[in-house]
Amino acid sequence: MTNKPSASSQARARRMLALFLPWLASERIIRECAPPDHPFALTAKIGGAMVIMAADRQAASLGLGPGMKLADARARVPDLLAFDHDPRADAHLLARLAEACERYTPMVAVEPPDALILDITGAAHFHASEDALAQDAEDRLDAAGYGAGWALAGTADAALALARHGLKEGAETQLPVAALAMDDKTHQSLERAGLYRIGDLAERPRANLAARFGAELTLRLDRILGLEDRPIDPLRRVGNIVTERRFAEPLTHIDAALEYLSELFAEAAERLNQRGQCARMVRMLLFRCDGDIARLGLETGAPTRDTALFQRLLRERIDALNDPLNPGFGYDLIRLSIVATDPLAPQQLRLAGGEDRQEDEVALVSQLSTRLGRERVQKFVPADSHIPEQGLLALPALSAPAPVAWQMQPPGDPPLRPLHMFDPPQRVQVIAEVPDGPPHRFTWRRKAHQVIRYEGPERIASEWWQRKDGQQRGNGGLTRDYYRVEDARGRRYWLFRHGLYGEEKANPDWYVHGLFA
Repeated sequence: MTNKPSASSQARARRMLALFLPWLASERIIRECAPPDHPFALTAKIGGAMVIMAADRQAASLGLGPGMKLADARARVPDLLAFDHDPRADAHLLARLAEACERYTPMVAVEPPDALILDITGAAHFHASEDALAQDAEDRLDAAGYGAGWALAGTADAALALARHGLKEGAETQLPVAALAMDDKTHQSLERAGLYRIGDLAERPRANLAARFGAELTLRLDRILGLEDRPIDPLRRVGNIVTERRFAEPLTHIDAALEYLSELFAEAAERLNQRGQCARMVRMLLFRCDGDIARLGLETGAPTRDTALFQRLLRERIDALNDPLNPGFGYDLIRLSIVATDPLAPQQLRLAGGEDRQEDEVALVSQLSTRLGRERVQKFVPADSHIPEQGLLALPALSAPAPVAWQMQPPGDPPLRPLHMFDPPQRVQVIAEVPDGPPHRFTWRRKAHQVIRYEGPERIASEWWQRKDGQQRGNGGLTRDYYRVEDARGRRYWLFRHGLYGEEKANPDWYVHGLFA
């Protein structure tokens, strides 16, 4: 009989690293404005008073901290400087630091306002130990000007709580109950009951704790103790397949980096082949020794495992960059991720021989989209709408759905829709024999056209959501009567009267919407 692994053993199988940056907001000010000569704080207006939201190390050493009113703080420290608190800038900086930490693992999550969580399960083999990896991350942050503390644990909540309180793994029971991050009322109730540390709660029956303090407290308690776990939300979507290379001697030449990227794609393609899949989107990260990260992305018009096509698209992508790749002191890590895949079924060529030209078309679309931009190469697809200008959509060719058959007229019948349509329709002056009858003569672009033949009307009503209580909502809700007309010189036009005469509009306007071949 096989015993099912416990929740705690499953948690220990995962390794989470928390990086706590307690001075992030003040260190951002120091980097942006140079170190001030006096202690300073970041303030925001709350309830009509300026309140300290964060303080630098010097101000904190003088007893100033978040929640204190600026007037009270200056009464104690008269030379205290004040800067505006900008949580959006702090969040942006935290996200940038999270991107830099992707050199250790693709699973990096932001824990606002001042912490990062890294899932380093299986990633420590690139360093001497997990502690060495964590210390390397701390050293890099310190070199960039950001003080950080770290802790390792089997769950994200445990690692984060330990890092915030300056403890290491195994000291979870020594954490104060404030590590549960409950509301002030619950926190005060715990302390009034004589429960000051996590260890005081650990041995108590969960049912009694839940009945008195709520189920949320027991859930957070079990997460800190490693009995429960929660998934982290990575900054970026983790690829289906991830391949990477680390270099003891950094690469200082772009050609060498591209060569390794081709090798990484070939490895990923082999794994895709085993799964019966092909790549649609590829993301590449090139980590420089100084912390800078170059990001490249490719999207193909159809699933592919073709390394030669990948190399061509990669060259096109690099040539199209506004800022050329600069290896600087060199790349010490290159990572390639397959972030979107599609199944690739076998294709049958013609029985009489020959080759399939569809791949050539796909390769051309992929190269043009990579060179010019995915939004600049488009493909028309039919849409389910009877409104003429909404009957088709122009979508990026890379993301257009599989082609479907267009509605075709029986052989010999004239086309119902013109080859060329105006967007928006162009206003014309029309003379009709009767107000609600077909056009007899119209003037367009200062030229008069005599109508000798016409077909119609084809009435196209507006969508029901354009109407409200039977009333028209703007011009978009008017009915259109379309006519195919031919002038004396044999030219054919598509005209419509906008609005029913006397019912929707006293004097409806006329428009030319398209030209027939």
